[in-house]
Amino acid sequence: MGAGKNAGIEEKTEALILPVIEQLEGGIFEIVDVEYVKEGSSWYLRVYVDKEGGIAINDCELISKAIEPVLDEKDLISDAYILEVSSPGLTRALKKERDYKRNIGKPVEVHLYKPVEIDKDKVKLFIGDLISYDDEKIVLDIGETKEELVELLRSNISVIKQYVVF
Repeated sequence: MGAGKNAGIEEKTEALILPVIEQLEGGIFEIVDVEYVKEGSSWYLRVYVDKEGGIAINDCELISKAIEPVLDEKDLISDAYILEVSSPGLTRALKKERDYKRNIGKPVEVHLYKPVEIDKDKVKLFIGDLISYDDEKIVLDIGETKEELVELLRSNISVIKQYVVF
C-alpha cells in the first residue's frame, strides 16, 4: 500500500470490497493488494486478487462487476479513476503476514536498501528459501548444496518477492 492520502484510500477500499469478494464463488478469492496510483494524467485503482490455482480473466471480470457498484455507492474516491482487477503475477511482492506465511520454504528474491557483508563481499540481492520471519528480520537459506542461513533486517529490505525458476 502507498503513502499518505493514497494509503488511506487503499485501506478504506480494501475494507469496503473485502466482504464482497469473500462472498463470491464460495469465498475462493483473496485480496492480495490494493493500489491507488496516478500514471500520466490518469488515476488507477488496482485490485490484485488470487485464488488457489491462479486467477483467470473471467475471475477478474466477475470481481470487477461485483465491486464496481459498491465503490460507486460509497464514492470513497473523488477523482475520476480506472478500475483494474488483476492477478498479482508470478513474482509478486510479499507485503502482508499471510504472504510471508504462504512462502515459508519457498524461494524468494530479496533486494536491500544497503548492502550487507557476506564472506567479505557486499551484497544487496539475495535469492534463497524463506526459512522464517518475524517483525524485525527474515532468515533465508541461500546455500545451493548445503544449508547456509542468512539473517536480513526487514527495515533494510526494499522488496521481497516470490522467485520463480523457469
